[in-house]
Amino acid sequence: MENISSKSVKKTKHPVKIMQFGEGNFLRAFIDWIVDSMNKKSNFNAGVVVVQPMPFGRVKELSEADGLYTLYLQGINNGETVKTHQVIDCLEDFINPFTEYQKYLDYAKSEELEFIISNTTEAGIAFDSSDTDFTKTPNSFPGKLLAFLKARYDYFKGDMTKGLEIIPCELIDHNGDTLKEILIELAQHNHMDASFIQWITDANRYYNTLVDRIVPGYPRNEDKELWNQLGYIDQNMVVGEIFHLWVIDGKTVKELEKKLPTQKANLNVLFVDSIKPYKERKVKILNGSHTCLVPVSYLAGIDTVRETIEDKQLKKYVLDFIFNEVVPTIRIPRDQMDSYANSVLERYGNPFVRHELMSIALNSVTKYKTRILPTVLQNLEDLNHFPDHALFSLAALMVFYRGKRGEEDIKLADDAWALEMFNELWSKFDGSKDSCKAIASHVLSLKSHWEVDLTKFDGVLDYVTECLYEITSSSMREALEKMVK
Repeated sequence: MENISSKSVKKTKHPVKIMQFGEGNFLRAFIDWIVDSMNKKSNFNAGVVVVQPMPFGRVKELSEADGLYTLYLQGINNGETVKTHQVIDCLEDFINPFTEYQKYLDYAKSEELEFIISNTTEAGIAFDSSDTDFTKTPNSFPGKLLAFLKARYDYFKGDMTKGLEIIPCELIDHNGDTLKEILIELAQHNHMDASFIQWITDANRYYNTLVDRIVPGYPRNEDKELWNQLGYIDQNMVVGEIFHLWVIDGKTVKELEKKLPTQKANLNVLFVDSIKPYKERKVKILNGSHTCLVPVSYLAGIDTVRETIEDKQLKKYVLDFIFNEVVPTIRIPRDQMDSYANSVLERYGNPFVRHELMSIALNSVTKYKTRILPTVLQNLEDLNHFPDHALFSLAALMVFYRGKRGEEDIKLADDAWALEMFNELWSKFDGSKDSCKAIASHVLSLKSHWEVDLTKFDGVLDYVTECLYEITSSSMREALEKMVK
């Protein structure tokens, strides 16, 4: 078999409208798929030039395949198991700026270029004071982008109509606003002209984004089987789940919506006034329910997310947590909330993804604080509702940090202070209810971590104490049946 290329697979030529920083699995299974979908289902007609943000990467391999690669999307969609594949053909050019710096800067002269998209990891959007010599490739992503924008500003003589739509996808809060601030800071650090800094600020448009799709990556365990089915070798194959969501906000987001024909391509892309409630929704529902179910399911003898959702008792627990305790705390229309929550449950049941509970369990003490505690506090303070599911999970988490599932050791991974604290607390445990209360009281009143004393809320200490006693004196399933209504 031959390697995939334009000789073996038909490729459509597109003008380069997008510069993309990053060539990893997520961008190729998410952003490039979105671009490819808009090309094929509307008149978007946009090609992508891929810039490798690090000295190492895949631009060489992608270039050798003429930018073609196969994307497999698999999961559950509206109750049906789906596995599809398609060839993505929107990648037009490839640049390693560490060896092709001038080629990179030459793209700044393009009249067709409209968009900058990036995903350079959470650490990518950071100020690097060593980026001072722009005659060579800067170290940081903001440094590279600043050099590019300066070249564009110089070539077009400060033309305010030559600014770009800058859409970072890194997983940090306010990613667009932060990137803009760092570009300005870096320009000032290098004593660049005030007129150029004004051009950075006013001619270019920056957007904050939230991206959501699980991308397992290259199908290493079945690649040769897939090559035989496809009839070509594809070293750049990538696998993603069916679900996708891209939320974008910014001062000119309505103008951006007109430029991106996402509706015509039937894509789940939302152009909104504020990304905040959508991030809250994802963190509270998707991430929050993960953290909520881990200690309960694991101590009930379950190892994966999918097995949890397939278990009648545990599924009910997760459903009630989401719909009765989380959904009422988020200010998004109920139909949208229900739709998202149901999509999360479908994703949990994805037969193509084995999501180990222990992989989610890392740093659970902090995860509980960021993902679940806001829900607990809103229920107690604002909704006058006792969040028994969320608090049962906290009790289960305390037992989880005992480090035992039956006779099996649990490989706990968390901050040293948390591990030391639980080790000391459980070393004094004698099985009595008073002993359970001592543990519950210590953890709940840990104001240095929670930033609030949870024992001050009526019923919380007594309830968590009772949960601890039931879990440790009987079993997780019996405690769940008795304590959570």
